[in-house]
Amino acid sequence: MIRKWTVGMFFLLALATAHQAYAQFTAEEIAQRPFWEEFLKTAEIIRAEEIGEGVTKPLRLYLRKDGTEARGAWKNPRGIQQGFLEGWQYEIAAYEIDKLIGLNMVPPYVEREFNGKPGALSLWVTSQYSLLQIMEQKIEIPKEVQAQVDDMKYLTRAWDSLIANDDRTQQNILYKKDWRTIIFDHSRAFRSTKEHTERLMNGKNGLKKFADGRPILFRRLPRSFVEAVKKLTFQSIKGAVGPYLTDKEIEAIMKRKTLLLAEIVEMIKESGEAKVLY
Repeated sequence: MIRKWTVGMFFLLALATAHQAYAQFTAEEIAQRPFWEEFLKTAEIIRAEEIGEGVTKPLRLYLRKDGTEARGAWKNPRGIQQGFLEGWQYEIAAYEIDKLIGLNMVPPYVEREFNGKPGALSLWVTSQYSLLQIMEQKIEIPKEVQAQVDDMKYLTRAWDSLIANDDRTQQNILYKKDWRTIIFDHSRAFRSTKEHTERLMNGKNGLKKFADGRPILFRRLPRSFVEAVKKLTFQSIKGAVGPYLTDKEIEAIMKRKTLLLAEIVEMIKESGEAKVLY
């Protein structure tokens, strides 16, 4: 079982490892990813049940191997569903790019066949709240972690802009007991249409807006995230995602990379580097 860390331990870790200053999975959890990837690929499926949430009808799988038991979420949407392009392969691509740039906010995903069909299987994340629960139940975020939660909100918006995630909802943003942010559900990401290569999902000219028409901004971002985005190349992405993205979809990421970095430059010009990057 993955050990839970306290808020204080998380902040000490962040200070000790500056290159992972915004990682929401702990260093211990990140080190365990190869184990969980292999587990998800090879563990015996004991039973399955409907989760009862989401338009893609995901299943909860109960898994066991060598004395270890865990749960996973399996889904296999492909093609147009309810007017949206869905793809289980995008879940795996999002996880692999998360690892590539050191985002460390997306849980492990692997390809796994179930009932004779290919799909994406993720490690089940135990959380304290979803953003939906916080909004509906009017749960107050503790003052001592408010800045951390806000920073991860902005980082999630920038991440969604890079990968053109068209379905970020309050249900797929999770908070651990110590208020670390975990994000999942990227089956509507990696759009490659003209509108998704000429405009970002969020930002000043973003495709997404608040209900009152205001832009959804990413006000502050980690320097390490920006530097990791700068280093992205077609080949580095292709090497990470393998068969899960087409060349056109990778080229679309590269175009959005340019748009994202350009907006960050403008933000720095307007507000100063110290207010934008940390």
